[in-house]
Amino acid sequence: MKASRTWVLYSVIRVGVFFAVFALLMVYDISWWLSAILAAIISLCVSYLFLRKPRERLAQNLYELRHGTAEVSSDNDDDEVEDAAVDRALQTQPEKHPTNPPQQ
Repeated sequence: MKASRTWVLYSVIRVGVFFAVFALLMVYDISWWLSAILAAIISLCVSYLFLRKPRERLAQNLYELRHGTAEVSSDNDDDEVEDAAVDRALQTQPEKHPTNPPQQ
């Protein structure tokens, strides 16, 4: 799984759990500030208990980024496509500059 997808997935799950717990506490007519604090604590506990794998991948990615060992992946294939097109064009074009220029 790509690092960016891991970051987004983990963040969405954490925020989703927070808002689900917050909404549930608000339904039970608990004040908004107490609901927010309890939702933050509960979502932290839930993510710590049940989201171990995404959290470890996230920590590994952070470590690699911090220490410069992360693999640089090119999400943009335009450079590769452009290079291939230039290479093909150079191979199919007749040579305009002869290797042995005419003697005068």
